[in-house]
Amino acid sequence: MTDTTTSTARRMAGSHPTGRPATGPQDTVAPSGLRVEHLREPLGIGSPTPRLSWLVPDAPAGWSPTGADVELVSRSEGDDTGSSARVDGSGVLVAWPFAPLASRERAVWRVRVVGDDGTGAEHATGWSEPLEVEAGLLADSDWTASFVAAPWRENTRVDQAPPVLRRQVPLRGPVRRARLAVASLGLHEVTIDGVHVGDAELAPGWTSYGHRVRYLVHDVTGHLSQGGDVVLGARLADGWYRGRITWDDRMRNVYGDRLALIAQLEVEYEDGTAETFGTDDSWRAARAGILLSGLYDGEKWDGGVEPDGWQAVGFDDSDWDPVEVLDRPSASLVAADGPVVRVTEEIEPTWSRRWDAGAIQLDFGQNLPGRLRIRNHAVGPFGVTIRHAEVMQDDELATRPLRTAKATDVFYSGPSDDGTGTWHPRFTVHGFRYAEVEGWPSATLEPGDIVAEVLHSDMRRTGWFHCSDPRLERFHENVVWSMRGNFVDIPTDCPQRDERLGWSGDLQVFTPTAAFLYDCAGVLRSWLRDLALEQRPDGGVPHYVPTLPGADPEGNHAAVWGDVAVLTPWELYRAYGDVGLLEDQWASAKAWVDGVHATSDESLVRVDGFEFGDWLDPLAPPEDAAAAKADKYCLATAYSYRSTSVLAAWAGVLGDQSSSDHYAALASRIRDAWRERFLSDAGEVLDDSQASSALAIVFGLVDASGPVGERLAALVRANGHRIGTGFAGTPVVCDALLQAGHLDDAYAMLLQDECPSWLYPVAQGATTIWERWDSLLPDGRVNSGGMTSFNHYALGSVADFMHRVVAGIALASPGYGDILFAPRPGGGLTSAGAALDTPHGRAAIDWEVVDGTLSVTVTVPVGATAVLDLPGAPATPLAHGTWQASVPV
Repeated sequence: MTDTTTSTARRMAGSHPTGRPATGPQDTVAPSGLRVEHLREPLGIGSPTPRLSWLVPDAPAGWSPTGADVELVSRSEGDDTGSSARVDGSGVLVAWPFAPLASRERAVWRVRVVGDDGTGAEHATGWSEPLEVEAGLLADSDWTASFVAAPWRENTRVDQAPPVLRRQVPLRGPVRRARLAVASLGLHEVTIDGVHVGDAELAPGWTSYGHRVRYLVHDVTGHLSQGGDVVLGARLADGWYRGRITWDDRMRNVYGDRLALIAQLEVEYEDGTAETFGTDDSWRAARAGILLSGLYDGEKWDGGVEPDGWQAVGFDDSDWDPVEVLDRPSASLVAADGPVVRVTEEIEPTWSRRWDAGAIQLDFGQNLPGRLRIRNHAVGPFGVTIRHAEVMQDDELATRPLRTAKATDVFYSGPSDDGTGTWHPRFTVHGFRYAEVEGWPSATLEPGDIVAEVLHSDMRRTGWFHCSDPRLERFHENVVWSMRGNFVDIPTDCPQRDERLGWSGDLQVFTPTAAFLYDCAGVLRSWLRDLALEQRPDGGVPHYVPTLPGADPEGNHAAVWGDVAVLTPWELYRAYGDVGLLEDQWASAKAWVDGVHATSDESLVRVDGFEFGDWLDPLAPPEDAAAAKADKYCLATAYSYRSTSVLAAWAGVLGDQSSSDHYAALASRIRDAWRERFLSDAGEVLDDSQASSALAIVFGLVDASGPVGERLAALVRANGHRIGTGFAGTPVVCDALLQAGHLDDAYAMLLQDECPSWLYPVAQGATTIWERWDSLLPDGRVNSGGMTSFNHYALGSVADFMHRVVAGIALASPGYGDILFAPRPGGGLTSAGAALDTPHGRAAIDWEVVDGTLSVTVTVPVGATAVLDLPGAPATPLAHGTWQASVPV
């Protein structure tokens, strides 16, 4: 046992992280967790030289990796099968060490890690299990298929029934391997003989359609293995491409007015021959059971008009229309960078009640992104209407916050329904906790009759938090759910109303929290590609990405929002160690910073132009979210300093010393000018706001121990430790108090439950983070503002402070190669902890305070080092393993 009066960390007696004795190098476990780029499923990848990652689950004390051998077990082309290469042993995004992959090429690789056992002798692990990677269609010339569309022209200013497409394909014989590559203008669902291909939802997602259209590659060997004729079928829907977007009903057909599909089936037969079938003029089109479908308004289905058997071999489609072959759009067809949207969970209602009029109200106990799946309970025709809402008011669905979004699904069964099937909308997603179902055909509601399917990007969960205060745990769970609700292919602001846009400011402040909770690197990598493509010639960044042509002004240099071009890639680099991301985004980040400087005054101070400021400061009236206490230009200049400083460090990482020195000098100028313009003679911030004071401290514009820190603490106390900040100030106010020596005030804010506070929504029963501090008023009524959402993640960005300070786990170098364990207990908490799946493996901390003693247990993954920094004790370096320490508090 460890001595409870010493601060020295001790390895758990005779044990490793797994609890096995440290007997020698034979205990080093073979690598696992093999990954390619940021993909768990490396099928149809878009790079010929993908980076490789792995981790070592366990190793003896004193062992550390010095290199790794990557072996090419097999490849479908080339002659280097069996070759191996010695590479960097970090296991984090290691460069591809072999000849580049060709389009469609498959390669199988495995790895073993070589390490020093502490005696100077090298020892290699066993070989990992192999992982296959397969390249997608890497060049436009690889596509022989064409985009095809229904031949009829529609009035797309009103809702229209989307088309279905089909073609019967004759296969010559048994199939050894088959791949189906699919993209669409609009959303698609592809089937083979009526069976859904893959499990992606809302495919292929939302990209900047003028520049990039994403394609997916599916392994369809199992669909075709017996040979013979099969039917390729597809449903299309408006989605983001042609459906209405934003609160302006005129924003339709933003990217185009023709839904189209491109699909390419490539078949390898058992006899060694191959054949390709692509969308062409042999396909046929018709309308079917989906009468209308929109992301905001919902979906309407009529089984009575669904052509019976259209997905089966032998169906007579002679009365269907031949498709029209379209010219290839100018946008590139690109592979996905991250996970697709999937159904990730199913939730049964926690209660239901039936009104006299017959409608059934349902509470799923959780505000979620998704849809309802219903069981066709009756034999013969029936119809149900399903409405959705986040909250109830006066025993009714509170739909006013949805604004113009109808969020209504309608289902009419077909005449041949036998009461055993199920139905769900295919091309819409709702943000809701409550639903109302009209027309339910049964007097009862049985388990499984109505189930909520949760839809979002299927990211891998990586971070967890716990503590002794259940309110704070519920708040953290709310943050997790708001991230799930708003990472639906892109990072959005909300999942329910007529908006759901990739607002840049929301993501910028939330990125550190997001990168802890989930592996969001792939999703955000794709989003940042679009940001760079849509950036203005003067460096301005759209308020939201993908932007909508004609919807965003030129020359947009709004701080906090546009700074996402610099600060989000930098935070992702810190979290994942991805230098390639910095290389790819450098031009975009530099253009943003240069543009901000060019539109500032001669001292590099921001003095005019549109700014969001400290958006949704609680003092701002419901009708004007920008009317904050903080001076907009004080905040904007502080952010200019921050982004310029980060760009200097970024250039240093890339080895560009000249640029690093240049931007460091500009940052110094901005800091001096900010102090001159925005500090009083007493050294306090002139606007006397929490937000400006907190940003000044955390960004390093002022000394935290000086007047600004003392004034911030006084402001927080004078406000009764209730929130006094909006989007800009909220992520940093607790850190600023900590740096200024006022940890007790930070905890008092964190644990306050009077409005406005982080825990006020928890006291009101919230299960997600609200857009406004008072989205629901103390009297239980919805805020009267026209912009009131109950699922926005931005104000949950304080979870980053909870991870680093309350639990006490933080990165000390990019990719968590070095970890800082520095818990700072307070607020009456008696225990807390967190776990994080870093690029090297699981890191964890748990602490508790008992009888005046703080006891801590930490786990350091193999390949990383750590420092344990406990209050009042010297910092202790740690190697991998599980360690314990105790100090008096």
